[in-house]
Amino acid sequence: MLEFLNMLIHIDQTLGVWVAQYGAWIYLILFLIIFAETGLVVVPFLPGDSLLFIAGAFAATGSMHPGLLIALLLVAAVTGNTVNYFVGRYIGPRVFSQNIRFLDREALLKTHTFYEKHGGKTLIIARFLPIVRTFAPFVAGVGYMTFARFQFFNVVGAVLWVVLLVLAGYFFGNLPLVREHLNTIVLVGLAAAIVPLLLGALWKGLRHFRNRSAGVEQ
Repeated sequence: MLEFLNMLIHIDQTLGVWVAQYGAWIYLILFLIIFAETGLVVVPFLPGDSLLFIAGAFAATGSMHPGLLIALLLVAAVTGNTVNYFVGRYIGPRVFSQNIRFLDREALLKTHTFYEKHGGKTLIIARFLPIVRTFAPFVAGVGYMTFARFQFFNVVGAVLWVVLLVLAGYFFGNLPLVREHLNTIVLVGLAAAIVPLLLGALWKGLRHFRNRSAGVEQ
């Protein structure tokens, strides 16, 4: 089990072994990993971004069909979030008042705060943010977001996430420079997604502070 988890964490180094060992079954394996990472709140540590990118790179070598790969991973991402949403609706607000085993309550509360600030678009933004990606649909369900609205943002986010990262891997993943510095590239990508959000939150905070200060002076 520990060996399997280690292979998952270092997916950029082990996916080639899986492709050679399991053949066409690799599609099912990748489907299940993406489904679990987006649909089960107990496994937020599973790879998402790096897996999509590396899978795209292997598709470029002919190891997998890019169209079939994208289609299956899209279904996995959408259905994973949908299952997560209904789990959130079933459990309800109890998760915020009780410590439930296997749930990272601190991460859940942070995601809830993030969700309240950014609304439905959180489901799109969260696709590119590890950990938050796993908890966002769960929080949407807990907050009783309407299913129609949830699915709109769910599908849009899944399309952007899967298509962009798989195609990025397909076109750039086999460049020597990219393969040698994949972890750095992933971190830079995460920073590119997070920094604008932090700056936006800082700007809102400053405006709120200025408005309060102006009210006190009056």
